Amino acid sequence: MGARAGEIGGMPTSNGYRLDESAHRFGRLAVVPEAEVRDREALRARLARDGYLYLRGLLPVADVEAFRRYYFSKIDAVGEDRAGFRKVLFGEIVPGAEYAAFCSQPALRGWFEWFLGGETFLHKRKIIRRTLPGENGIGTATQAHYDLVYLREGTDQVLSAWIPLGDCPVTLGGLTYLEGSHHRVLRDEVLGQLKRPAASITADLPRLAEEYDARWLVADYEAGDVVVHTAHTIHAALDNVSETARLSTDIRYQRADAAVDERWQSDWHDQDNL
Repeated sequence: MGARAGEIGGMPTSNGYRLDESAHRFGRLAVVPEAEVRDREALRARLARDGYLYLRGLLPVADVEAFRRYYFSKIDAVGEDRAGFRKVLFGEIVPGAEYAAFCSQPALRGWFEWFLGGETFLHKRKIIRRTLPGENGIGTATQAHYDLVYLREGTDQVLSAWIPLGDCPVTLGGLTYLEGSHHRVLRDEVLGQLKRPAASITADLPRLAEEYDARWLVADYEAGDVVVHTAHTIHAALDNVSETARLSTDIRYQRADAAVDERWQSDWHDQDNL
């Protein structure tokens, strides 16, 4: 299963590697059913079992679209100027009031307070990712990893929320999750077998699926959707083979009374070495 950058051939790619299309290596994320949406214990059991919660329509679509318009109004103003893009992104958008308000809106913070059963803490290091069409090849899409390797100085009960900022079908390159991977990661963490430096596992998703004997799960995300995943769940990004930019953000909530990784309490920058 070699790297074939940019080719989808009916199946998604990640960093140019085409995912194995067989039924035992590829599938769809399971949406939380309506019957469980307001059942906290059922959701906690599902998260423990699956390592993720795919929450359809958790956020108001109007709020997602408004923040997307705000982002592109800022970015479009600098055109193709790479230095200008970085100045606006890291100097205005990331530390700005609009982004802070979006990430702490009642639909998000309120959900985490309810789910975690107490006061919550939102990590200041919040990441916005824009992937342009045709960007592919090793080092482009987010490689396979689990978040704990980057957050070892706080609680391992921190939860990540991945939020597509607009509709994000598979062709736009959203997140993909390695089914059941958190069970093995949890076990290997206890045994001390996964204490790597803070780094990705691999760009070769097909090989990792073989190693774990698991499926990569994908979804056609829509504006308003949120995927919550544990710090032990392996995930990665797909290549954007569409004609439009993919915009998303990933943020992290935890209980306020749990240990906090202080390294994550500054605004995100792509050169912050985290």
